[in-house]
Amino acid sequence: MKKVFFIAFAFVSFAVSAQEKIKDKVVEVSCGECQFHMKGKGCDMAIRMDKKTYFVDGDKLDKHGDAHADDGMCNAIREAKVSGEIVGDRFKATSIELLPAKKKG
Repeated sequence: MKKVFFIAFAFVSFAVSAQEKIKDKVVEVSCGECQFHMKGKGCDMAIRMDKKTYFVDGDKLDKHGDAHADDGMCNAIREAKVSGEIVGDRFKATSIELLPAKKKG
């Protein structure tokens, strides 16, 4: 019985630690396929944080303008302030606020 309890406790501890909560962190955001070269089934929002990329659940590219415009996320990498949590290999967004685009030149 002690072994079962220990294994269950270890599993729950691992599952809880696998979820990293993020609050108001500035990250790069763009199209995962077009800009971050992630494997997917079309243009989907992704973030890059600490040199690692995550597809985003809870937000869409076109919510932040035309993704295929010259300054859209399929053609440019933007900065955003994000909150949410990393669950497995995905970012579950509670908020994504695009920061003003940096001027070229």
